[in-house]
Amino acid sequence: MRRAPTPSPRPLRTAALGGALALVLLTGGAGTAGAEVPAPAPGQGAKVPAWSAAAADAAAFWTPARMASAIPVDAAAGPGAAPGAGSGSAAIPDPTPTPAATPTPAPGLLGVGRDFDGLPQVGRMYLTRGTRAYFCTASVIASPRRSLVLTAAHCLGGTTRDARMAFVPRYTKANPQPYGLFPVARTAGAANRIWIDPRYRTQGADRAAFLDVAFVEVGPRTDGRRVQDVVGADRLLTHAGYAHRSVRLVGHPGSAARPRYCVNHTTKFTSTDRAIPGSFLRIDCTGYPGGTSGSPFIAHYDTATRTGDVVGIIGGYKTGGETPDTSYSPYFGTSVQRLYDQAVAAR
Repeated sequence: MRRAPTPSPRPLRTAALGGALALVLLTGGAGTAGAEVPAPAPGQGAKVPAWSAAAADAAAFWTPARMASAIPVDAAAGPGAAPGAGSGSAAIPDPTPTPAATPTPAPGLLGVGRDFDGLPQVGRMYLTRGTRAYFCTASVIASPRRSLVLTAAHCLGGTTRDARMAFVPRYTKANPQPYGLFPVARTAGAANRIWIDPRYRTQGADRAAFLDVAFVEVGPRTDGRRVQDVVGADRLLTHAGYAHRSVRLVGHPGSAARPRYCVNHTTKFTSTDRAIPGSFLRIDCTGYPGGTSGSPFIAHYDTATRTGDVVGIIGGYKTGGETPDTSYSPYFGTSVQRLYDQAVAAR
């Protein structure tokens, strides 16, 4: 197995894939996130850094009302798709977060989903398509630039290069932005910095279900701090097999006031549908409908650090599953590791 190094310090969940998918971005002149801005020379006005302007613009756009109007990407047409969202300020907390511990399930409750207060590194990825707002679940993955988020590729289908996108960690109805908001970074050409295997776009969500993975770089929040420094991160784990014990599945259902978690073992599922070839991770957890695509499968969860190894996400086979009680993930092998390496190496 290969673990990415840790830097120092359902109604049917099929998403419409109309429009162009965001492509793998290997170049672009985005500046270093959170870099210190030198003082202006005497007589010169202070220049607003690009990351500061982007963060302020995103915060002004993604108001509590707009987030409340967002619907799950993967259940846009389903009943009960519109999520609830509270109003209130998006206050930035103290630098050290105090995440809620994921409870340990009582014996016999494996596979039973329950609402809880969330994990700081898991949240909602908001995006626009035309005039509408949508979201999926996403999570922070440890990376050298401390700014990488993981979600499902099908969540980003139909988004355009100028789509408004932002990551909101640990969203709840009572407190929509407990750690602020992190806008998706852009290249020098103003495209969102998103990495998706190009084969997913050319072959489609069924034939390339095993590639239903996307990495997204987010910029700093309004005070200049990067997302991993604020909420922490899980580690990407590839080539680790299909069977994992006590995997925590954490997601943001569209109709729920709080996130949802469940603990169960994963198994290997091999598709017999010739239109959707491949093998996938499967987990049985109740209550993961629209909005939960991109939810991380967290193995080796450490209750002290409240982090673990991400071995999968809801997606892949039938974009995550046909029912809210059984979910699937693409296998994290060579293709996913290569995609992560490309995102890390990009400048």
